[in-house]
Amino acid sequence: MYKIAVIGGDGIGPEVTREAFKVLDKVSELKNFKYETTDYKFGSENYLKTGELMPDSVYSEYREHDAIFLGAIGDPRVEVGLVERAVIAGVRFNLDLYINLRPIKLYTEALCPLKDTKCEDVDMVVVRENTEDVYTGIGGIMKKGTPDEVAIANMVFTRKGCERAVRYAFDLAQARKKDNKVTLVDKANAIRAQDIWTRTVAEVGEEYPSITHDHAYIDAACMWLVKNPEWFDVVVTTNIFGDIFTDLGAMIQGGMGIAASGNIHPGQVSMFEPIHGSAPKYKDQNVVSPIAAIMAAQMMLDYLGEKEGAAIIENAVTSILKAGKLKSLDARSGVSTTDVGDMVVSEIITLSKSNA
Repeated sequence: MYKIAVIGGDGIGPEVTREAFKVLDKVSELKNFKYETTDYKFGSENYLKTGELMPDSVYSEYREHDAIFLGAIGDPRVEVGLVERAVIAGVRFNLDLYINLRPIKLYTEALCPLKDTKCEDVDMVVVRENTEDVYTGIGGIMKKGTPDEVAIANMVFTRKGCERAVRYAFDLAQARKKDNKVTLVDKANAIRAQDIWTRTVAEVGEEYPSITHDHAYIDAACMWLVKNPEWFDVVVTTNIFGDIFTDLGAMIQGGMGIAASGNIHPGQVSMFEPIHGSAPKYKDQNVVSPIAAIMAAQMMLDYLGEKEGAAIIENAVTSILKAGKLKSLDARSGVSTTDVGDMVVSEIITLSKSNA
C-alpha cells in the first residue's frame, strides 16, 4: 500500500492530476499493487480564501508518505512567485529534494520541431541540482523604487550539493548503459565560482572509469541541444541552468505537454510533477493535454520500484503518439483532457491483452 500526497494546485493542475490517477488506477489493477491518497489544497485558491501558504507542520505529514504528486501551481491574481515559492520551493528545500530529474525523450518524430531528427537522436536525462544556486533566495532589494535601487541575488554552491548531484549523474549513466557519458553544463569561464562544479566532476569521475565525462558552457549546450541532441546522454548542471535547459529540451521532445520531472531525495519521499505551468486561461475547459502529468505518474511508479507498471504507462503513451492519435500535446490537439486519459487507459488494456 503506497501512500501518496496529492497537491492538485491551480489552474489546470487538478484536471491533469485526475487523468494521471485514472491511468494509475488501471495500472495498479493490472500489477496488483494498492495506493491511497491524501489530498492537500495548498495553492493560490486556498491562499486567496484563507491567507495560508504552506504551514511548517505539513512537512512532517509529507514524510509519512511514499511520494508526493503535484499538478501545477500559479495564479495571476496572486503576487508573482509567491505561492510557487511556498509550495514548490517549500517542498524541495524542506524535504531536501536535491535532484531534479528530467528525462528528455522523443516518442514520435512528428512532434519534433527539428528537421530530420529521429527518435533515437533525442534520449537523454538531465540531472539538475535542486536546492542551491540563486534559488536559495539569498539577497534582496535596497532602496526599491528609487533611482538608487539595488537588487542582489547570490549564487550559492556547496561541495556537498555539487558532489551528490554529480554522483547521482554518474550512477545514472552507469544504469542507463546508453553512451556511458556525463556532460557537465555550467558557465565556469565567466562565473568563476562554478569552477567548483568543474573540479567536482573531474574528481568524482576518477571513481567511474567506465563513464566518460565532458563539458559544455550553457550557451553552447543550448546550441548543441538543437543542433546535435544525439550528443547528450546524462547531463548534470546547476539549478538555474537546468531550469532553462530542460524547457528547451521539452520543446524538442514535443512540447511542455509531455514533459515530466521528479524532485528526488533517493530513498526518501520525493515529489513528481508535470513541468508545465497552471495555464489558468484553460482552467475547467477540458482542453489541455494530461500526458505530462501521466508521465509524471510513470516516473513516480519507477521511483517507487513498480518498474513494470511504469513501463506499461510509457509503452501506452508511446503507442498512442506513434500512431498519430494526438496531433499535438497542447490545447490545440482537438482531443479533450478526459478523452486523452481514457485513450491511455484503453491503450494499456489493449497492450496488456496482446502481451497476455
